[in-house]
Amino acid sequence: MSIAPEKPLIDQPLSLLRGVGPKIEEKLNKIGLHNIQDLLFHLPLRYQDRTRVVPMGSLRAGDQAVVEGSIDLAEVSFGRRRMLLCHISDGTGSLILRFFHFSNAQKESLSRGSHIRCFGEIRLGKKTLEMIHPEYQRFSELPDIADEDALTPIYSTTDGVHQLKMRDLMQQALQRLSISQFALTEYVAENILSDNNLMDINKAVQILHYPPPDVSIDLLVQGRHPAQQRLVFEELLAHYLSLRQLRQKMQKHNAHALQNNHEQWQVFLSALDFSLTNAQQRVIKEIARDIEHAIPMMRLVQGDVGSGKTIVAAAAALMAITSGHQVALMAPTEILSEQHRQNFCQWLEPMGINVVWLSGRMKVKQRREALEKIAGGEANMVIGTHALFQDEVVFSQLALVIIDEQHRFGVHQRLALREKGNGMAPHQLIMTATPIPRTLAMTAYADLDVSVIDELPPGRKPVGTVVIPESRRSEVLVRVKHACSQGSQVYWVCTLIEESESLQCQAAAESADLLQQALPDCRVGLVHGRLKAEEKEQIMNRFKAGKIDLLVATTVIEVGVDVPNASLMIVENAERLGLSQLHQLRGRVGRGAKESNCVLIYQGRLSQMAKARLAAMRETNDGFIIAQRDLELRGPGEVLGTRQTGMVQMRIADIVRDQYLMPAVSMAAEEMLTRHESKVPHLIRRWLGDNIQYGQV
Repeated sequence: MSIAPEKPLIDQPLSLLRGVGPKIEEKLNKIGLHNIQDLLFHLPLRYQDRTRVVPMGSLRAGDQAVVEGSIDLAEVSFGRRRMLLCHISDGTGSLILRFFHFSNAQKESLSRGSHIRCFGEIRLGKKTLEMIHPEYQRFSELPDIADEDALTPIYSTTDGVHQLKMRDLMQQALQRLSISQFALTEYVAENILSDNNLMDINKAVQILHYPPPDVSIDLLVQGRHPAQQRLVFEELLAHYLSLRQLRQKMQKHNAHALQNNHEQWQVFLSALDFSLTNAQQRVIKEIARDIEHAIPMMRLVQGDVGSGKTIVAAAAALMAITSGHQVALMAPTEILSEQHRQNFCQWLEPMGINVVWLSGRMKVKQRREALEKIAGGEANMVIGTHALFQDEVVFSQLALVIIDEQHRFGVHQRLALREKGNGMAPHQLIMTATPIPRTLAMTAYADLDVSVIDELPPGRKPVGTVVIPESRRSEVLVRVKHACSQGSQVYWVCTLIEESESLQCQAAAESADLLQQALPDCRVGLVHGRLKAEEKEQIMNRFKAGKIDLLVATTVIEVGVDVPNASLMIVENAERLGLSQLHQLRGRVGRGAKESNCVLIYQGRLSQMAKARLAAMRETNDGFIIAQRDLELRGPGEVLGTRQTGMVQMRIADIVRDQYLMPAVSMAAEEMLTRHESKVPHLIRRWLGDNIQYGQV
């Protein structure tokens, strides 16, 4: 085979490989493979052991194995569907090969007395063990062929490019890799490789595509083989560097230098009916140090449910507003933005600060008036949802952007608000009540500084949590009745697996009716996503004022709602919710002096995942432990909301499994940026390719 031209593998098109015409190339392009280097980094999903023939007598259902034997009989069976059954044996046992799709020529070739070698998964049939549609080779005599000398890789494929085709292409790519002038360039600095005991990149790629028979299969399955860890390290490094570059680009923009007005700050503090915790004061100081510089702040504030992130955001807003500038606060839902409006109006309006709320459901006249106040600078503090992104929203002097519940927004979305700064980049304060384990935060938010509010306000008591089946619903009703009779208030959250918001609202309305019938002495209210903003606000205000005893709701009350007298939370169909969502809902109670409880009702038999989630809720109230469990159960893509955050999928790294590497990756990134900066773009391109576009600013 001709190997020319002499270009690096990243510049060699796939069409140079035998069997790749325009149609196959187009199919490969669709799964992100554009050149031969891309192909080499298209790593196996798993491996099959075809390196030895297994006696049929030792097979067990569930095994994947190579077997070899004689064909005793090939027959067509006519049942509910036509099938070809091929009976084989090897002297130690027997096996049936079952084919649902076959030709007459195939049947004739599988003649009695011929010999066959095949590979597949062993299944338990009606009478004996079976293989369904195995890969096979037929021989007229007992084959004298060597066992395969390496584990067989299994790749993710696409329509029109099956496993055998992908393996053939990979073998051709590996043949090119073995020629010295085509070796992959080592972009990771030599001292980083030696300090972390990492093998040569070319050797690692060769091993992973063609593992020798003596390789530890257990290590490969666990993702801990040195060849895998070599590439894992480089992939994590590439992602980390891409976000650090994003940060560097942001810091090249100019921002307003803001000063803390100490007199106004004392007025603000004296009006509060509580004292700030040490953790809140520490984080406020970190923010103040950031925003006094003319470089855009990019800071993530993490804190558990009820730790007081909102008052920290208010302190930051006050610094910007008293410096003569505007602040925008963006929340993911209408109900949370309404909650923020009430809090900020209560705290800031007595100081003469104008708070404007921008909602997608405003009437035309209200909206026009709000937009005029924002553009004219009359609005000091602007609170809204995605509506703040819209082109018609023009700020006069925007200096600070606060984003609540960061995981609901993408990198690109929060960067879009930078365009609202009239040539100046606003400082960015990002808050999340879904704590993220430190190692995950290092990977997902390497473009941000991270502050942690790791202290709850004094007097906050842990919420007791019980998990019970639907069959004990009557006991829950007794508990609700008792709580209401004692002057406490109760949330009853309805969840449905259906995506339809109208069905969820209908279910909540039906639950409210049934609960009112079952508890005639309780005042029952209903809130859901289909209500108009004014109606939701009226109901929530009545609940806060104690005029509603039992609030039936969909998960719209997940975040932001603060009613200190509410001490009991009931969640129906709790098995359908994720850990972080359950933790958020539980955080709606336990905000006052009363002992609070959360009852999680489940239906039917629980899956292992659901059991693990509900057990975690019983065992701990710590949001950071909950976050770690959630990460272990669901993976980073689900926890962060991969599509929303802009994070691209990892090819080989697993943030849960490989999180122990992140401190070393962070140190390596600093080394690369300070001493080997020219290699950084090549390293990022190798692993992220076109996906680095999400980070462009």
